[in-house]
Amino acid sequence: MSETLVVNEIYLSLQGESTFAGLPCVFVRLTACNLRCSYCDTAYAFTEGKKRELDEVRAEVLRLAKPYSDSALKTLDAGLPLVELTGGEPLLQPNALKLMKLLCDDGFTVLVETSGALDISKVDPRVRRIMDLKCPASGEVERNRYENIFHLKATDEIKFVIGTVEDYEWARQQIATHRLDAICPLLMSWVHPLRPEQQDKSLKPVPAGLTPITRKDLVERIIADALPVRFQAQLHKIIWPPEQRGV
Repeated sequence: MSETLVVNEIYLSLQGESTFAGLPCVFVRLTACNLRCSYCDTAYAFTEGKKRELDEVRAEVLRLAKPYSDSALKTLDAGLPLVELTGGEPLLQPNALKLMKLLCDDGFTVLVETSGALDISKVDPRVRRIMDLKCPASGEVERNRYENIFHLKATDEIKFVIGTVEDYEWARQQIATHRLDAICPLLMSWVHPLRPEQQDKSLKPVPAGLTPITRKDLVERIIADALPVRFQAQLHKIIWPPEQRGV
């Protein structure tokens, strides 16, 4: 039986988040997600996608990365471009594990963005895992798989997406309770309000009674609390329209 993945899109762009922000990156966006976070801006990846052979996906990544291997600067040897598997939830598809291993074998620095609701222990140890801890306003806080924390390494990253004051306080408590700053880098993103064309009826509503937080307020709280986190501004949403795909 052939090995396949259901792929939403593959493209070369700039890494907009994580400690790798600003670097060129080939994105492999896989189809399907088991969560419906209130702020999700890639709901189109829930169902849209095409079944593709694993070798075909790998070949497309290599094609997009070719200018870097051809460069006189030998950019590929310097670990560029990055390759990131995202979604959707990439770990829903078992063959994603095989693709990540193959790409690591090809010499790429491979990242995977995951919700944290699925087991991350089977991911190739060479892969940089960027794992969410879902905050209350996501509507999916009960789906956090805390066992995953014990599988994280110093090369991994934990991300909190903050939309309310309660999210921030919850994240602050998680950092202190689990000593997350001693494990790996911590990231905080601010929730960009969804445009009408980005909204999907299947998304969870923000629980009632929560207090929205502005980007400025979030940053000022991080500074005032001397929180050991990196604030990330999602560069791709600054450079391109927030709803634009393939960037």
